[in-house]
Amino acid sequence: MTQAERTPRAFRDNARAAMADPILRRVLPSLGVRFSSHRRAAIDRLPEFDALRDEAVEIKNHTLQHLDLYLERFEQAVTAQGGVVHWCVNAEEARRTVLKLCRSVGARTVTKGKSMIAEEIGLNPFLEANGIVPVETDLGEYIIQLAHEPPSHIIGPAIHKTKEQVADLFLDAHRAQGKTRRLEQGEEMVAEAREILRDKYLAADAGITGANFLIAETGSIVLVTNEGNGDLTQSLPPMHIAIASIEKLVPTLEDAMTLIRLLARSATGQEMSVYTTMATGPRRADDPDGPAQFHVVLLDNGRSRLIGTEFQDVLRCIRCGACMNHCPIYAAVGGHAYGAVYMGPIGAVLSPHLLGIAEAKDLPNASTFCGRCEEVCPVRIPLPMLMRHWREEAFTQDASPAAERWAIAAWAWLAKRPQYYRLATRVAVPVLRLSALAQHYLRAHDLTRGWAKARAMPPPQHGTFMDQWRARQSTGHSAR
Repeated sequence: MTQAERTPRAFRDNARAAMADPILRRVLPSLGVRFSSHRRAAIDRLPEFDALRDEAVEIKNHTLQHLDLYLERFEQAVTAQGGVVHWCVNAEEARRTVLKLCRSVGARTVTKGKSMIAEEIGLNPFLEANGIVPVETDLGEYIIQLAHEPPSHIIGPAIHKTKEQVADLFLDAHRAQGKTRRLEQGEEMVAEAREILRDKYLAADAGITGANFLIAETGSIVLVTNEGNGDLTQSLPPMHIAIASIEKLVPTLEDAMTLIRLLARSATGQEMSVYTTMATGPRRADDPDGPAQFHVVLLDNGRSRLIGTEFQDVLRCIRCGACMNHCPIYAAVGGHAYGAVYMGPIGAVLSPHLLGIAEAKDLPNASTFCGRCEEVCPVRIPLPMLMRHWREEAFTQDASPAAERWAIAAWAWLAKRPQYYRLATRVAVPVLRLSALAQHYLRAHDLTRGWAKARAMPPPQHGTFMDQWRARQSTGHSAR
């Protein structure tokens, strides 16, 4: 799949290609099993998990209802600690702000911690085009940077890569550093990446990280990692730039701790991530290390327009990836098929807002509506309901295919005329009993081909519902 094909408009073609990819067929099945089993074991050890979820929902809803107040409080706290907050309406402003900050210290190389916001604004190619080399320090991000690919998962960017593919990437990329042996063990690859990146940390002119949470009370950012790369990225260079979207804000340190207790358990099944770090302002006079400058780049990019709408709930997301870990669609096609920065159920809701429903109309349809994504979401985002809203929006804006709109209009016409509906269902029953004919029709028709390709419609065993109802009533059976 080429970069040009990685767009939401190409989702159907991308999905077919992904399902025919033998490597993805080998890698993806273990994803859901591994993550879901670890998550279940972690929450079974925490009896108050559901109570924490309810508390987290209240925290996020309260913050969103008073977001302007807490954003101002956050800026005041950051300023009081010697840092600077930069307000960015859209991706272009955010990119320009980061570039200006990097140029202010003459940066030629920057180290980067994992950041979905950096992916959202296309930061890496922008910096490269302006003569600055970004070096990803998260192992997964480092791997896909070498492969010139975007992340395929929110918490496991290189989850789609096999060990053999990573070995080939390292052999090719590290040859200039004298690494000429093809590695075979995962531990060897981690050690080699660590060795290569060590000098990058020390040479970087600025460090760029994301932020899992922003704390209004203290002006702190919270970084959650399993490798410690975030700590090295934000503490060693002379300038630390944290980029985050406005909904990452929480009022207090205590609120952040509540969410942290949910994050790792929902994401990887850990009690807590290996490193949970709070950064508050630049280095003080008596600090042994730390950056001389601390900047927070806050991105809106349309998020404030969601507040007060039916889509506000999506802003509760804490980027744990649980929804995609349990999604049968994601498990079948992987993250790249979605063609957007955010993949899986959360991407199916967020991407149409960021890109427009005309561009991303297929993503809300990439769901079986089994409800697992909502069931496992630590902040109870009603993802299936929000995907239904986008389907309705696509229909309203004529963004859905003409055949689909005509079929829905025909169904609506029929459903509002009971006498015709009953006649149609009576005709359908004997037709569906001729199973071969019914399956042939379903597989040939545009609207049902995808569903029927892997499923067989069971033939009805009795008459229509209304006919069965009347029969039961006439024999004196209870309506129940």
